[in-house]
Amino acid sequence: MAEQKNILSETKDGILYLTISRETKLNALNFSTLEELKNIFNEVNDNKSIRGVIITGAGEKAFVAGADINEISELNELNARKFAEFGQEVFDNIESCHKPVIAVVNGYALGGGCELAIACHMRIATSNAKFGQPEVNLGIIPGYGGTQRLTNLIGRTKATEILMTGDMLDVNEAKSLGLLNHVEATKEDAIAKAEEILRKIMSKAPLSIGMIVDCVNAVFATDENGYQIEANSFARCVKSEDYREGTKAFLEKRKPNFKGE
Repeated sequence: MAEQKNILSETKDGILYLTISRETKLNALNFSTLEELKNIFNEVNDNKSIRGVIITGAGEKAFVAGADINEISELNELNARKFAEFGQEVFDNIESCHKPVIAVVNGYALGGGCELAIACHMRIATSNAKFGQPEVNLGIIPGYGGTQRLTNLIGRTKATEILMTGDMLDVNEAKSLGLLNHVEATKEDAIAKAEEILRKIMSKAPLSIGMIVDCVNAVFATDENGYQIEANSFARCVKSEDYREGTKAFLEKRKPNFKGE
């Protein structure tokens, strides 16, 4: 994987660890960082050595505290549309990734940071994490898919309140709303929990995991027939060598040896 300027990356035991590393800017997402995320996830699906991804932020204060305000302040109507569409493309790539992606949210996940977290398949937060979409305080709205994903995750009524008020959520409220999978005391504990979940998922058939991503995403796609996608995905799984290995292993009362084929 190519060297990045704003994102630290390390692969260990099949897990790709990504750390947004602009700590002096509270890891704010600038255009360069988004480009790096795009390039990384363009590689992830085709890289067989990567079986799962953990995304976190450098330091203890922030996961990602928002988009880069210096860049936002220079936008006009034309380039603002392109700015939003590019961010949406990057986060769509994360959401549709066939490898499980877990956000470990330490500290602030605001604006673009909240949007990044909710584009991931799962979220594990530290006890000091705070979530929010405060864009209305700048006279704008979320542009990287936040209005859509937040509503899908927690429902129209509460999402509308959060988007309109710009209020922040602490981990207890975020967990009660269904925004979080788990809350851990420290960043180290949260990463360990993410690793535990990924190791369990990595023991399953890779094709099945990818098909689950497609089917779950289809629930929220108004132009897709989720039931048909499920049936097609089921058929693709049955066509695979892993299906034959999984059923054979079950009948032989042993652990399956999945190869992603």
